[in-house]
Amino acid sequence: MSLRHAVLGLIAEMDGASGYDLLKMFEISLGNVWPARQSQLYGELGKLSDAGLIEVADEGPRGRKAYRITDSGRAELRHWLVDVPPKGNRKDETLLRVFFLGLVEPEEVQRFMRGQVAGLGRYLDELGTLEKGIDWGEDDLSVYGRLVIEYGKRYAAMRRDWFEWAAHEIDSLDDRAHRPKRPGQEQPGEERPGG
Repeated sequence: MSLRHAVLGLIAEMDGASGYDLLKMFEISLGNVWPARQSQLYGELGKLSDAGLIEVADEGPRGRKAYRITDSGRAELRHWLVDVPPKGNRKDETLLRVFFLGLVEPEEVQRFMRGQVAGLGRYLDELGTLEKGIDWGEDDLSVYGRLVIEYGKRYAAMRRDWFEWAAHEIDSLDDRAHRPKRPGQEQPGEERPGG
């Protein structure tokens, strides 16, 4: 997903929204799945306008501009929604770190795992607070927004539960000295088998 399509989608849903309106909606909706800073959002509005995908619907005091999507913008958004296959994100820096945790001390491993559990717990609390703070309706943003928040809650809960399970699995392993060493992990003075 690109910021371009996130902004186009919000403008399509919120006809006549200003940059400020879009930023606030971004923070309570898309910010959990595709965060963006104010400068990025306003920069994208300029690019979309230059490309003819949105236009200024109204100008108010202090340079406030309200935007609407153009026919070209709707065609672009529809094409992205139904014709372009989503790119799965297979990179996960946290799991990459887990893969190499055998290189650090057991206390550091457990501290890392507990930190992940705690962080995911806080994120779940934030999502719960966000969900309670929204005046849900029957409009598309509410219907599909609830689905996205539920996905976020389930995904975070699954990861939290996995980190708790994995921490227990690591903790239940035999003493580190009795575990097979990975190649290159020999202590000074030790030789590799056959060396």
